[in-house]
Amino acid sequence: MSDTTQAIDPRIQSFRVWNISAAVFHGVSAALMLSLANGFTIPITAQFAEGPPGAQPTWPTEIVAEPRFAYLTASFLIVSAIFHALISLPGVFEHYAAKLAVGRAPFRWAEYSISSSIMLVPIAMLVGITDVAALTALIGVNAAMIWFGYLQEFKGEAGMRPFWLGCLAGAVPWIAIGIYLFGAGGDVPGFVYAIYISLFLLFNCFAFVMLAHERGWGRWSDYLTGEKSYIVLSFVAKSALAWQVFAGTLAG
Repeated sequence: MSDTTQAIDPRIQSFRVWNISAAVFHGVSAALMLSLANGFTIPITAQFAEGPPGAQPTWPTEIVAEPRFAYLTASFLIVSAIFHALISLPGVFEHYAAKLAVGRAPFRWAEYSISSSIMLVPIAMLVGITDVAALTALIGVNAAMIWFGYLQEFKGEAGMRPFWLGCLAGAVPWIAIGIYLFGAGGDVPGFVYAIYISLFLLFNCFAFVMLAHERGWGRWSDYLTGEKSYIVLSFVAKSALAWQVFAGTLAG
């Protein structure tokens, strides 16, 4: 029987409402962000070599993009809203439900690979990581962490290895950002420290939910409880980042 013709577990049926609600909440947050924010920007830079290797080349800094922070911050909210709305559509929801029934959520992992990677960009830029190659690398390693989480749901002979490899990959951006943040000698505004600490803790809550499910701890042994936890955590983490950035840089 195909994914779209299987009878849907009544408990899973409720996830249509959960996803529609999440789409609305994320969409409203994005709209408020765009309507209330100012034009604050931080340039994205690059240093291109001038001259051949070994000829003492200079490395002038060039601006390659100057995105408005409001657009950057709203973008991960919009990505989440689009995915949650997509999941709720007829046909798509049935496929999503069939995957949930066997303990997998490919739509979630696809969304996180985009939205959580975008979330790291404003955090990194606020501590001074503005080089386009460095930002690209942070996005790539974070996306790899997410897809390790996806692989963990296939279990098999790999055991918990994808989870732990994902944890190692996921630590890299936070170490890089932490070096810039705590190496600044107190010159970074307090709200940036608050963003770093709060988002680090929230990102690790996602890891805890997966670990708790894989280990069969308490109510998280039920995959559907984990899915609800992910939806709530996603909204809380994205809202926390968006509105902390707004309060620190975009208000007015």
